[in-house]
Amino acid sequence: MTGPIEIGQVGLGAWGKNLLRNFIMLNQCHVKVACDIDATQRAKASEMFPGVVITNKYEDIIKDDKIRAVVIATPPAMHYQIAMEAIRAGKDVFVEKPLVLSIDEGKSLVELAEKNDRILMVGHIMEYHPASLLLKQYIKDGILGEVYYLYSSRINLGKVRDNENSLWSFAPHDISLIIFLLGKFPKRVTATGSYYIQKGIEDVCFMTMHFDDKTMAHVHVSWLDPHKERKLTIVGSKKMVVFDDTKASEKIWLYDKGVDTKLDYTTYDEYMSLRIGDITIPHVPSGEPLRFECMHFLDCVKDHKHPRSDGDDGLQVLSVLQAAQNSLEKGGAPIEVLKIS
Repeated sequence: MTGPIEIGQVGLGAWGKNLLRNFIMLNQCHVKVACDIDATQRAKASEMFPGVVITNKYEDIIKDDKIRAVVIATPPAMHYQIAMEAIRAGKDVFVEKPLVLSIDEGKSLVELAEKNDRILMVGHIMEYHPASLLLKQYIKDGILGEVYYLYSSRINLGKVRDNENSLWSFAPHDISLIIFLLGKFPKRVTATGSYYIQKGIEDVCFMTMHFDDKTMAHVHVSWLDPHKERKLTIVGSKKMVVFDDTKASEKIWLYDKGVDTKLDYTTYDEYMSLRIGDITIPHVPSGEPLRFECMHFLDCVKDHKHPRSDGDDGLQVLSVLQAAQNSLEKGGAPIEVLKIS
């Protein structure tokens, strides 16, 4: 097909507006219809995006034969039903993280997309961040050496959710990024957390992923913290690197630091030696990661190619999330992560 890709979007909340803004700005597509059940959100969207038809029924998008792709940015509990109907209607689908709320529903969507030969892409935005791509290249090229462990923090004060805890709201970003960078899947997770504002909805969570080769990855998420941090640290045998996404520039700092061992030694001091070298701040291409993510989806629809963050990727993250939630409910007990192939 020639011409812009006709798309429809379901969900116009805070993140939905960001998605809609990006898709509208891209020449590869035309946003024909957008939907939200909330009258206030519809009114705001009509004012912000006057060229888009705004409706309160997502069925208007599903039934429109001219719409080739559907973007879903609703609360997660609605993802499965809308995505299922869109795929059955022959449309390609972009769904925000998390893919769905249960592994069974996730498997069903992935199988349905494969059966109907449709694109199913999950909004794991960190996989499209230029800094993430540079970090992955560092690991691939052996710049960091053997990756020992990683730790991330995604914390701030607000916005407090009432339909999901901080684990499900924030951690998908870090889980997807860590799996993407390492190219492997955790064997076991532990998670602890607590609620202070709303009963039963954890405001803060600490999760650790354990891999077969002793690599560990720790994730701290919270919307009840005085600091705003979006930071990832990777410690390797050769070098260490810090990615700070709150910085406008200089997002990556590469440290030539580590502990070297000597083969010819007589005392413990000679055996272990600290290495403190230079700090390198590489250039990271500018641009909004969400825009790159939206462009990737449109490219996949246009060329009918497999997305980087496909349904299987969404299932992997979902499997880790469910194991972490299980551990959280059991006071931090280690839980084996179900490997979904």
